[in-house]
Amino acid sequence: MAEGGQQGESRRTVYVALAANAAIALAKLAGGLIAGSSAMLSEAAHSIADTTNQIFLLVSLTFSKRAPDVEHPFGYGKERFFWSFMAAVTIFVSGAVFSAFQGIERILSTGSEKESFGIAYAVLGFSLVAEGISLARAVRQTRAEAREQGRPYLEYVRRSRDPTTKTVVFEDTAAVIGVVFALGGVGAAQVTGNPAWDGVASLAIAVLLAGVAVGLGHQTYELLIGQAAEPEERAAIEAVIRRHPGIVEVGDLFTMVLAPDQLLVAAHADVDDECSGDDVERMTAEIEEELRREVPSVWQVFLDPTPREHADGRTLARRA
Repeated sequence: MAEGGQQGESRRTVYVALAANAAIALAKLAGGLIAGSSAMLSEAAHSIADTTNQIFLLVSLTFSKRAPDVEHPFGYGKERFFWSFMAAVTIFVSGAVFSAFQGIERILSTGSEKESFGIAYAVLGFSLVAEGISLARAVRQTRAEAREQGRPYLEYVRRSRDPTTKTVVFEDTAAVIGVVFALGGVGAAQVTGNPAWDGVASLAIAVLLAGVAVGLGHQTYELLIGQAAEPEERAAIEAVIRRHPGIVEVGDLFTMVLAPDQLLVAAHADVDDECSGDDVERMTAEIEEELRREVPSVWQVFLDPTPREHADGRTLARRA
């Protein structure tokens, strides 16, 4: 899928999630206040956090398209990773912490407030349908992208560098599970007459959201601090350089993800002693062209025709 097409699909997926989460947040908040359910209020906080996150993701899609400039010569692609990291923080602070507080308060409460179970079931049922629609949209897009890359679905989601759709998939999956937890808590409270079960559901939702936040935060953190290309990408890059006539040996190879579909590549290469300056210039231009053709994510290429042992007198471990 072309860059513009994939980003357009990601934007539509975010819009669907934004509309669903905004409507759900209002319904859960009103229903939770009327029904007196801490689990529903926890789910309202969850949906408010998700709505905020969709705004973050839309901002990232807009800001990341800015062209490179003097202060940011490698562009603004990492905006995608920064705002996704902010989304993970929001899930933890606005969702998990609030849900834990609500759950503990409900469990420790000695009151016997009467809940409006009918309202709770109606709102949670609506939420389950709306969250399911948003999740289905995100899953459909990621499945199409996984087929395009020839990868199994779960492997693609785990290894994808596109944080936008991945965040929506994680959020909506957690949202559907969270609604099920809330339904279970409300149902148990109704059957047993013990409102503490409502608080237990809130704590379960808090644990769920904390897990999602930590998972998303770790993945975007790795991309923010300079994650390397995938092993198969590094192998393909090295193979292109190594097989070119005039290259004797490939020294240190460095790669870094600059954006979901952009890689920086820097490499030392030992060239044949018989190559002239013009030969080296022609060779590097040909290698760059071939790299971009065979590894489409390659964007910036820096080739240093210097043997590793003579490169600035440094001894570098050969790594990506």
